[in-house]
Amino acid sequence: MSTSRARVEDTYESQNDQRLDELHTKIRTLRGVTTDIHDDVERQNLMLDETGDRFTAFGNALTQTSDRAARAFGIGEGGLKTFRIAMLVVALFITFWISSKLYHWWWPAGTGTA
Repeated sequence: MSTSRARVEDTYESQNDQRLDELHTKIRTLRGVTTDIHDDVERQNLMLDETGDRFTAFGNALTQTSDRAARAFGIGEGGLKTFRIAMLVVALFITFWISSKLYHWWWPAGTGTA
C-alpha cells in the first residue's frame, strides 16, 4: 500500500511541479506585458509633455503677435488709426468692385478682337 501511496504522491508532486512551471510562465508573460505597458505609458507621457510645451510656446508667440498688432493698429489708444485702416480696406474693396463693373461694361465678354 505504501508503494501505491508513494506513486500517488509522486503523481501529485509531478502535477504540482507542472502547474507551478505553467504559473511561472504566465507570470513571466504578465511581467513582460506590464513592462511593455509601462514603457508605452512613459513614451506617451513624454509626447504629451512635448506637445504641451509646443502649445505653450505657440500661445506665447500668438500673444506677442497680438500685442504687436495692437500697438501697430493703435487698438489700445482709442482707435483712430484702426478706423482709418478699416475705411481704407472698405474703400479699396469698393474701388475694385466698381473697376470690375466698369471693365465688364466697357469690354463685355465674347466681343474681343480676334
